[in-house]
Amino acid sequence: MIKAILFDLDGTLANTDVLHYQTWANVLKQHKIDINPSFYKTHISGRTNSEIVQDLFPQFSEEEGIKLADLKESQFRELAINLEPLAGLNEFLSWIKKQSYKTGLVTNAPRENTDFMLKTLNLSDYFDSVVLSDEIGIGKPDPAPYQYCLDQLNIVAEEAIAFEDSPSGIRSAVTAKIETLGVASTHDPKILTDLGVAFVIEDFKSSTLWEYFQKIGETPNFVEV
Repeated sequence: MIKAILFDLDGTLANTDVLHYQTWANVLKQHKIDINPSFYKTHISGRTNSEIVQDLFPQFSEEEGIKLADLKESQFRELAINLEPLAGLNEFLSWIKKQSYKTGLVTNAPRENTDFMLKTLNLSDYFDSVVLSDEIGIGKPDPAPYQYCLDQLNIVAEEAIAFEDSPSGIRSAVTAKIETLGVASTHDPKILTDLGVAFVIEDFKSSTLWEYFQKIGETPNFVEV
């Protein structure tokens, strides 16, 4: 029996990848590193800032790494002031609450970005549990962030469904033994499927999502069939 719906943040609640790509490109160019979409998906997408900086700048001190990451995130927030939710998200979230499902947010994003995005999307008070990798000391793709969220909600993996858009996030949720649905906002659907998601949706208006909840005994009205 499903008791909770869990979500990633970036790329799942809103398509922020183009903004993150732009800000990383701007910041890294100052250090004479030019990136392309392939580089971004391999070395940046879905990872924590500390992992990204350690990978690209192993010579940096901890203070230098934090300064670079803070600069990147402040630029991201400047660009994201008009951020919009993924299509169908608000209707889906409203339906979830009507079903009395518990809700969780599990993200590698830093606290300032998380708070900013949730406020911008009018979701600051929506989630029952908000788990930040930075604050528990370990990030996706390790399953620990999702396991921590399950513990906070007092449920087991079989009672949850997770939505994820990135390979690292999918690995985290799948390894935590949570049924995971892929959101193809940032990566090719085949990549997500190969990582073990139950199926892939383009956004939350997907008829496939409606059919899925029918199969598990619910009859949602948040999508058009």
